[in-house]
Amino acid sequence: MALKLTLLGCGTSSGVPRIGNDWGDCDPEEPKNRRTRVSILVESQTTRILVDTSPDLRNQLLDNDIAGIDAVIWTHDHADHCHGVDDLRAIFQQTRQTIPAYARPFALDSLRARFAYVFEGHEYYPSICDPIVLEGDVEIGDIVVRHVDQPHGPITSAGLRFEHQGKSVVYATDFGEVTSEMRELYRDCDLFVVDALRDKPHPTHAHLEMSLALIREAGPRLSLLTHMDNSMDYRHLLTTLPDDVLPGFDGYEKEI
Repeated sequence: MALKLTLLGCGTSSGVPRIGNDWGDCDPEEPKNRRTRVSILVESQTTRILVDTSPDLRNQLLDNDIAGIDAVIWTHDHADHCHGVDDLRAIFQQTRQTIPAYARPFALDSLRARFAYVFEGHEYYPSICDPIVLEGDVEIGDIVVRHVDQPHGPITSAGLRFEHQGKSVVYATDFGEVTSEMRELYRDCDLFVVDALRDKPHPTHAHLEMSLALIREAGPRLSLLTHMDNSMDYRHLLTTLPDDVLPGFDGYEKEI
């Protein structure tokens, strides 16, 4: 194994089904339509990197038997990507080592203001994360992480490329436009995980045709769709997508 991806969650900010048992166009009898909020794990033989701390993180870590990580990276500070941060406390309690925690400067400032105890501790509780600005190429264990700022409404999110022993995984979620810098970083990867909120265009997220166009430009070996809402039925997508593009589902694993 050079790199392994685990798709911990692949749903939107409201998940699938939405509260009220709203499955939309998704078949409730298909287990792969049940989607928690987005998060992934990328790992080599020696290094585990968590991307985002979704509000569903505890169950995601339990479901995938994940008890330890070497670092966390936040793509941005929206609630569905960071409000499970307290679940990192259980990981810290096992190792008693603060977790290296990376984000772009503006996102890190926001996270430190909103979750000060995570980074600074509080009374009898030690800090659990060591804040690090995500700048340039970063080596985490034996994995190199490269990034690009993606337009996401009034803010940007971090698009990420993970490289190890000649293999690469790209994670591009929460973007509403495609820039030349994104095209350059995402080109010719082995596995491309990309936002595909719905069929209809959206002001801050990629819709299906935008995602497929970016996939065609990037030319990955395999692509997975993520951040899907309740209009994106798993079985229907299987019948309509190109052979090298798959709808993601919670718990999906791929070694490259």
